[in-house]
Amino acid sequence: MRHRWLPTLIGVAALCIVIALRVADPVPVTQVRNWVFDGYQRIEPRTYQPAGVRVVDIDETALKTYGQWPWPRTIVASLIERLDKLGAAAIVFDMVFAEPDRTAPENLLTAWKGHGLTQPIREALQGLPDPDSVLARAIASAPTVTGFVPRTAEQMTGTTLSSRKPPRPAGFAYSGDNPAQLLPRFSGATTNLPSIADAATGNGSFGLVSDLDNVVRHVPLAQTIDGKVYPSLAAEALRVAQGARTHIIKTSTGSGERYFGGDLGVTAMKIGRIEVPTTAKGRLVLYDTGPVAARSISAARVLGGPLDNTLRQQVQGQIVLIGTSAPGLGDIRATPLDPAAAGVTVQAQALEQMILGAHLRRPDWANGAETLALLVVGGALILLLPGLGAVWCAVLGAVAVGGGMAGSWFAFTEARLLLDPVFPALAGFAVYLPMSSVLFFQTERQKRFVRSAFARYLSPALVERLAARPNELKLGGENRELTLLFSDIRGFTGVAETMTPDQLTNFMNAFLTPMTDEVLARYGFVDKYMGDAIMAFWNAPVHVDGHPLEAARTALGMRRRLVDLNRTWEAEYAASGREFPGIAVGIGLHTGVACVGNMGSEQRFDYSALGDNVNLASRFEGQCKTYGVDNVVSGETLASCGDEIAALEIDLVRVKGRREPARIFTLVAEREALRNTGFDAFGADHAAMLEAYRAQDWDRADAAALRCQDALQAAPGWLPSGCTLAPIYALYRTRIAALRADPPVADWDAVFDAQTK
Repeated sequence: MRHRWLPTLIGVAALCIVIALRVADPVPVTQVRNWVFDGYQRIEPRTYQPAGVRVVDIDETALKTYGQWPWPRTIVASLIERLDKLGAAAIVFDMVFAEPDRTAPENLLTAWKGHGLTQPIREALQGLPDPDSVLARAIASAPTVTGFVPRTAEQMTGTTLSSRKPPRPAGFAYSGDNPAQLLPRFSGATTNLPSIADAATGNGSFGLVSDLDNVVRHVPLAQTIDGKVYPSLAAEALRVAQGARTHIIKTSTGSGERYFGGDLGVTAMKIGRIEVPTTAKGRLVLYDTGPVAARSISAARVLGGPLDNTLRQQVQGQIVLIGTSAPGLGDIRATPLDPAAAGVTVQAQALEQMILGAHLRRPDWANGAETLALLVVGGALILLLPGLGAVWCAVLGAVAVGGGMAGSWFAFTEARLLLDPVFPALAGFAVYLPMSSVLFFQTERQKRFVRSAFARYLSPALVERLAARPNELKLGGENRELTLLFSDIRGFTGVAETMTPDQLTNFMNAFLTPMTDEVLARYGFVDKYMGDAIMAFWNAPVHVDGHPLEAARTALGMRRRLVDLNRTWEAEYAASGREFPGIAVGIGLHTGVACVGNMGSEQRFDYSALGDNVNLASRFEGQCKTYGVDNVVSGETLASCGDEIAALEIDLVRVKGRREPARIFTLVAEREALRNTGFDAFGADHAAMLEAYRAQDWDRADAAALRCQDALQAAPGWLPSGCTLAPIYALYRTRIAALRADPPVADWDAVFDAQTK
């Protein structure tokens, strides 16, 4: 039909557009993917478990008790001192003290200047301690982590708060490339006052990353400021709590992970004894619990209550983060499970994840797997739609999309992996809708044509059948002389048991590809693969002159290719410290008339060959095991090869299922390759052995077999690599010894009755 390729072309074009979208990953698609992953977390959130992390919350109660924020630094210092007495493992500030305390004596003197301050009051104020110094001393006396806000160059313009680079108490080491170019980059920071920042045990960034919908889904663990790597507040809190000195950042070149041949970026960050998987930009994927009251203590309780055992149990050995949930203080963020989460709570959740090892991961192979899935779904629809029709393909598409969603959900629930089900579904819809529309219009036009053309000649029922299946094929075939080839790997089960499924698949591909190349190069037709076996034939579906000779040359070519494969595999096994057992094949060749054509059922059929001669070729392949040779060829095939092929007669054999014996041979090489070699003398001894054996002259037969064995042991240069002849003579000498001990009956015809297929 003139436009039969149009639906396929449209489907391919639609699939290409989806692939381009996958590469570009536009914001709308990214947002849909985020919503899907948010939905997974809402259905199955992370279960809150105490992990040694506590939030001291400057909540509404604390603000009512101690006044509006910012509090005098002396109150904050008191908070540190009480937490230190309660045994906190680390005290972490999710806030920055960037300006001097407004209640400092000098600030009060300036504020009240000109308002009649008396000298005694002025002197009293001047004698008071500086609150910032009080806070700095408290920070220095406890395991404390302060924070800073990283700023871009644009954010720094016009501000005086970002001129100083934050101190970096922690050391950094790298496994792989220096991650400075892989991490988010900033030009400066809003830092604490120098006296406060320098007194802290640790210092980290508490900048959180929001997506375009203002939802926090990732927590940075590191970033760079002016080319230097700095830790996040959560990472630094974990380091201080463990008493570690260094952060170790792993990149793809250090971990060995690759992505379509390119570098992934950052893969993990090791903090003390804990290793945390990250995204390529060094971010932790947030696994949300939603609001949990047990995580927090009001700052008012710590400052004003007694330091009793109940409070000590809540604080001792904990990483304590100090922050605020009060809406008016502006540190409110949206997370997948909480539209109004305090920023300090997000930091606490990140710490809990790191300590518990409860991570969501998007593995390095996710992009590849998702791309493959969309190719499979889209490609399957492109291939199946023209044949199955829109209804069945809609069912298959729905199953594929549902399976993708189910697989994505299973990966999330069972392995905490984030695999995107959006693009495979998008590929299905994008391919199905335009292709099914075009096919519908083509089918309707086709039905109209059939009805018009055959309405005068066939019954209405048959016209409708033809209209429904206008391209229906008929079953049947024709008798034609074929040369048939069967090939099978010897001892394949034992070899397969030593391999994983992936290794076995690669092995079979590596074996079948060159064997198939040999068949196709000699104008053969590969009928089918049966596990490790190949069935092929010549002279159909197209005529091939001299097809027996082409088949014989194919068998010799397959032997040569197998020799090369064995050398390659042996080298690969040796490199990994293993011993390769070697692969041998058996090949059966026979020429005769067979029925060839479309074989099967009305529902499914293949172009194949059937008949007694097909079975005989298969039986000859099985006799390779009996005689220990790599090929067994019928006399009918060899007779048509003329003088082009050198072969040795093996035996007269009666295969299972046949009454008439067949003369069988084994191919040695092309005749031209054996000219002026020792093959002619060897062949004379071989023929003498068979002649004496069939004449029951056991002494002469055994002597000839022994001469052949000795000639082979001398490794004549004419024997092609991979050609095995020695087992023939060992077999005949065993037979001769048995026949000497138990002579055959008078009418013995020297025919061997095969007991196996």
